[in-house]
Amino acid sequence: MLKVLISGCNGHMGKVVTALCQEAEDVEIVAGFDLLGRETEDFPVLSSPSSFSGEAHVLIDFSSPAALPGLLELGIRENIPLVLATTGYSQEQLALIQDAARRIPVFRSGNMSLGINVLAGLVKKAAAALGKDFDVEIVERHHNRKVDAPSGTALLLADAAKEGLPYTPEYIYERQSFRRPRDKREIGISSVRGGNIVGDHEVIFASRDELIELRHSAMSREVFASGALRAARFLVGIKTPGLYSMSELVEQII
Repeated sequence: MLKVLISGCNGHMGKVVTALCQEAEDVEIVAGFDLLGRETEDFPVLSSPSSFSGEAHVLIDFSSPAALPGLLELGIRENIPLVLATTGYSQEQLALIQDAARRIPVFRSGNMSLGINVLAGLVKKAAAALGKDFDVEIVERHHNRKVDAPSGTALLLADAAKEGLPYTPEYIYERQSFRRPRDKREIGISSVRGGNIVGDHEVIFASRDELIELRHSAMSREVFASGALRAARFLVGIKTPGLYSMSELVEQII
């Protein structure tokens, strides 16, 4: 039986992860974390990771960057692998994650969807094939409750393009503050927030005579929850500390 902790269990994504875990016959939710600490009928909900004591095989986090220090402390103290599905981390927080990964297995991805990570591989190959002759632009769309922009997925896709390009691009997040033609070494990243859009990402390769568009649309939040649970199963089989991502998981699958 896979014993799971869920951070942010009362949030939009946390509830989806909870439902998915409860449907799985081989998964047991031993506790959840939520700032309000609201109880459920099935497992205790604690207001802080420091309050947890017991056995857990892995922790899945869909909360906020503010929860990171407590989660890292718990993971290191109890030797619990962490699946970090939260986005919007600062550079300082990313450094903390890197440091924790020297002591425990940590899985972090800007997007837990298997499809998005396949798309990232295609973007890298397209950038390598099209090279300097095509401009690269990324448009991401999310619901009006999302607080970070650009999305972690947009940055994941930009990084994938960067790996394939024959030059080091500059990421441009807004253009209204300056007036000049688009530089050939830019990757433009635009954010749209509205309604209840689950997640939509489009990578555009545009040249003088051709337009290529690669796009992924999430139809429900379950794709992210399913990917997080898949990552949790992957991580409990890892015995070596380190920072892991969907690329390692995809390689295992294919």
